[in-house]
Amino acid sequence: MSLYEMKNYPIVLVNTLISPLSFIVLITFVSRGALLGEGILGSFIMIMFSCGMSLQSDLSHVKNDFKLQDMIVSSPTSWQIYVLGMAASELVYSIPAFAVLGILAGIYLPLTVPGTLQSVASLAMMLVTSIALGYTFATFSSDIVQRFAYSRLLSTLFTTIPPVYYPITYIPFPWRYLAYLSPTTYAAQLVQNAAGYLALPRRRWQ
Repeated sequence: MSLYEMKNYPIVLVNTLISPLSFIVLITFVSRGALLGEGILGSFIMIMFSCGMSLQSDLSHVKNDFKLQDMIVSSPTSWQIYVLGMAASELVYSIPAFAVLGILAGIYLPLTVPGTLQSVASLAMMLVTSIALGYTFATFSSDIVQRFAYSRLLSTLFTTIPPVYYPITYIPFPWRYLAYLSPTTYAAQLVQNAAGYLALPRRRWQ
């Protein structure tokens, strides 16, 4: 379905690119280029989180409009395969954005092989977290319009207000503790640490 829409309605490709790239442009202009690397990493996090949040709208569409979820539940298909398939369809929409951001990351980010692996693992955990949130919120309402509103609101709250496009050190205490309420804050710290933009304290085990 995702490939069908991308092929027949190319506007969806533009839509997946505008949001992350616009924030990169904004943060780069505001910081005069100093936060370009953080902006690219933040865009990856934004895409991953938005994929999970968009899942709630698609689940509502399948359940309430197409009435397919009852058929899937009564079939041998497990819930893990069902959710994984729906999540994969969301990632397909983001292929153009991943391609552009991958090129930018290769040019501007000083990632090493271990740093790249750490970043990929952090983004994967972010995706799993957002899928869990999206699946949970999908059970709260039977109205797809309301779920679209939830998706956009949560994506905005979790990817623009927390320190995703900039280091958490820019937030003074005690406001910094509020940032830790968002799961995207931890993902941003991990990928920024992997790229060498943020030094995380190391715990010594006794």
